[in-house]
Amino acid sequence: MKVLIADSMPDHAVDELTSAGLEVSYQPGLSAADLATEIGAAAILIVRSTKVSADVIHAAEDLSLIVRAGAGVNTIDLDAANRRGIYVANCPGKNSIAVAELTLGLLLALDRHIADNVNDFRSGVWNKALYSKANGVAGLTFGIIGFGQIGKEVAKRARAFDMRVIAWSRSLTHEIAAAHGVGFCATIEDCISASDVVSLHSALNKDTRGLINAERLAQMKPGAILLNTSRAELVEQDALVAALESGAIRAGLDVIADEPEAKSGTVDSPLKDRPNAVVTHHIGAATEQAQSAVAAEAVRIVRQYSSKGQVPNWVNRSSFTPAKWQLAVRHYDRPGVLANVLTELKQQDINAQELENVIFEGNHTACCTIKLDDKPSQQTLARIRARSQEVISVTLFE
Repeated sequence: MKVLIADSMPDHAVDELTSAGLEVSYQPGLSAADLATEIGAAAILIVRSTKVSADVIHAAEDLSLIVRAGAGVNTIDLDAANRRGIYVANCPGKNSIAVAELTLGLLLALDRHIADNVNDFRSGVWNKALYSKANGVAGLTFGIIGFGQIGKEVAKRARAFDMRVIAWSRSLTHEIAAAHGVGFCATIEDCISASDVVSLHSALNKDTRGLINAERLAQMKPGAILLNTSRAELVEQDALVAALESGAIRAGLDVIADEPEAKSGTVDSPLKDRPNAVVTHHIGAATEQAQSAVAAEAVRIVRQYSSKGQVPNWVNRSSFTPAKWQLAVRHYDRPGVLANVLTELKQQDINAQELENVIFEGNHTACCTIKLDDKPSQQTLARIRARSQEVISVTLFE
């Protein structure tokens, strides 16, 4: 089985895949444009930040698994993968601590003007009078938007700085908030308006794109800080630039709109001349600790798939099917029994959406549960039941 690694990974991870008998092509310098021509006969593709477009997926005739060596999968065209029946898996939680550390680092950099301190010093300028003016962070209210694994790690560190932590997330409950020592916010507006610091840790999807718009930026306290170490698309950048230009807020960002794809080169952004913004180069997950943990998880996914056909952390499995009926068939454990049952369903043009077959102890009998997109007729059920040498019983549930 051929594996293409299109982003940098630790050498030991590449060696582990090779030692597992996989044919590994390690090309960490590939761009998104190059990927379509280089994908070739790869069955497995591993990426970190490189975008996987529909063109790449269509060009890859043998591709069956894409592993995102990170948490978010917004850089992968999931619709194209779904249409080709290609598994997409990720490595959630493995870089949470690294992102949380940078989040707090951005906050301190803004409060203590660290970047400006360093720039002036390197230019031969000493300005203790100016840079001694900092507010300090103890006692501030730190609001977290999105309370997944990264949000929880950020909360831990914010509390360690003696900040009051509150949080909002669609999945957050009073019980979860209390278990992690944070205040529960019923709405995102409640969290934003009550916070001195607003830190974004939501996944990017159709509901969260543009989550922080002009209206919500206006709800922030005067002089409050917005931190984004998640996804640039969570924030409407034009509205953010306007808020920064007015001096209403400050921002610490690890992600920006129209970020350069290349790992090095030039960058142009309306944020680069804003003295009240600190921007890092999308390095939130880029610690040795995090990369080793992510690589180990990516290797685990690939090894389990290549050896057992199982996909840990499968993200594009459908959570909903049109199946409204469930057929339970208890049967003798013999070759061809299920094929005959499915043939009878096919005669009525009924599609089996999901199927699970479990074996009774002793391996003589089994029960197959089949979720169907249409209701079998009494005639179809009768024909299945008539196979008495194969079928023990047939039950239809609605």
